[in-house]
Amino acid sequence: MSFSRAEIRLINSWMPEQQIVYHMLRCFVKTKKLTEITDNAGAKLLCNYHLKTLMMWACELKPRSWWTGGLNFVRMCVELLHNLAVWLNDAHCEHYFLNNCNLFDHNNKLNIQLIATTLSETTETWLAEWFICNYIQICAPFCPGRIARLFDNVVLGIDVNKSLSEIFKWRLYYSSLLHLISFGVAELIITECVFENSLTSRRCLFWLKELAKLDRVLSLYFTAVALLNVAHKARKSLHDEMLDVLATTCLQSNDSRPCRNARHSSVLSLSQAAILMKVVVNNSRSTVQLIEIELSKAYLHRALRCKDSDSHSIYYLANVYLAVLYYNTGQYQTAIDHCTLVTRSYDHSRCNSHVVQGELLPKINNEIDNVLGLAVFYQYVRTAALSQQQTQHVSVFTTELFAHYLHIRCLSVTQCRQHTMKTFAREIRGYRKSLHESPTILITDLLSFKLVCVGTNYPGYFRKMLFAEDQSQSVTSGQLDTSELAHLLKQSAVEHLTTYRELKAQKFISVAVIVTTEYEALHAYKCGEYQRCLQLSTHNLRMLLAIVLAFPEFIQLMDDDIVSLAGLMLLIKPSCIYDRRHISVLQLSLSLYLITQCQMKLHQSVTSPAETLHYIAIARRKAVCQLSTFDQLLLKFTIQKILRYRIE
Repeated sequence: MSFSRAEIRLINSWMPEQQIVYHMLRCFVKTKKLTEITDNAGAKLLCNYHLKTLMMWACELKPRSWWTGGLNFVRMCVELLHNLAVWLNDAHCEHYFLNNCNLFDHNNKLNIQLIATTLSETTETWLAEWFICNYIQICAPFCPGRIARLFDNVVLGIDVNKSLSEIFKWRLYYSSLLHLISFGVAELIITECVFENSLTSRRCLFWLKELAKLDRVLSLYFTAVALLNVAHKARKSLHDEMLDVLATTCLQSNDSRPCRNARHSSVLSLSQAAILMKVVVNNSRSTVQLIEIELSKAYLHRALRCKDSDSHSIYYLANVYLAVLYYNTGQYQTAIDHCTLVTRSYDHSRCNSHVVQGELLPKINNEIDNVLGLAVFYQYVRTAALSQQQTQHVSVFTTELFAHYLHIRCLSVTQCRQHTMKTFAREIRGYRKSLHESPTILITDLLSFKLVCVGTNYPGYFRKMLFAEDQSQSVTSGQLDTSELAHLLKQSAVEHLTTYRELKAQKFISVAVIVTTEYEALHAYKCGEYQRCLQLSTHNLRMLLAIVLAFPEFIQLMDDDIVSLAGLMLLIKPSCIYDRRHISVLQLSLSLYLITQCQMKLHQSVTSPAETLHYIAIARRKAVCQLSTFDQLLLKFTIQKILRYRIE
């Protein structure tokens, strides 16, 4: 019978103190060669499984305070070794899982007595000295000379506390330094894998889960790289897989199947859009929320592209939700176009087979909030007064009537055209007609129409135009513009990278000073915020931190000159095509370039670039061993820019 899986579960649940004691026991028994003593038949009398059983019983029987009080690991080891000696003398070791199962079934009392005596005579002082000589001393060859000499003081008993304190400080520093290096390797692996392999929703979910097990900080870096990867590919179009990757990343879902299943179903695509819209309603306005709005638009456009959109009457509801989202992002003409596709429908029964849910609507205006609140209050009063059963879906609008309302609100915002009044009148007339012909009118529909009439002084101001000639224009459903989404993805990626750098700086504050704003500086320069970029780059000037540059995900954050320089580097050294790690740039070089560019963009005096030229000379002299070929090219290019600026 094997209980290995159960034993692994138990060992993984042990406290760090228990794991350390178990490791010390195994090290002592193995080094003293107690596990090599055999009986007459050649079978080992003591093995690691006996130690594991000893620890499992101790973890169950000993209170937590025994393990954590005082943290004297030598004392704990001595007590457990004495317990094992008693087991050997009694020739009884109870199996942890099986009752009445003795693990000591041998008869060689002489050798057993030898092991038991060795264990029972172990004292705390002797065991402490033994660990210093046979365990701690072994670490000396792997330490620097100054630290290695401290081990001699420990062995000789000279100022033990001070020596151990220095050793522990060095060990902590060295461990943190290795951890920092592993973070750099992880960043490079993540970037390479995302670049070389097509990112899918399933792979994205796998990366997020596995990185969270290692360190949640790395999940932020992966999210940023994934956003940059999609932004790079979404400049022309946003295909289904990229859309699902973004949805998985933004929603932090544990299952990617709903995204994949929605690709060919208008109902499921609309459901995905509804999930994102609910998140948008509950969140404050941020870059992530704006991305979620764009994703909602993308899923609604996908629903319109599905072949079953008309058969399921999703076409009209998707257009209304699109109009709401475009209205919310200030694209009023596009919102009007989608409203028109609904209001000019010839099949009103199919158009109104679905309702617009108020809980999915992002902030439109205070009027809609008041309408929804009054509808709920009206339903409550009616239910209480007439003792009726409460009606479901109180906070909803009829699809066609809500499209009319939103169309009029968009027109009220875009009052720049000469024919706005005539269009206003035509739309209000259509709104009134649809309200009269609607088979079912909701209280929200009546309140919305009343608000429009009061807001436009319907009885008087438009009375003459309400019956004017209808001059309708043809409208077609447009495609999703991904340029705004790509911009938002870059901005969100920079925010994630900055947060990642800040958390990384806090984690390794004792080892290195880490730049936290290099990506902010790049994005500020890309957005034309030269003064902010100058401030950030000047602050980062003294740092020497390499960042990956050759991958398209990061190149899109650079300006055209650096992109051209990277291309020139690939022409000069074709091997970089296969290993883009050779094209990296130090933060020092990048900051000097950005400072020069910002000084010229801000038309500063010739003195400022001249000072930068002095800094470049110092950097090339002091950091010559750290400058890569690409760094050298970038600095020479920066020098040429400064010289031309001084001449001009």
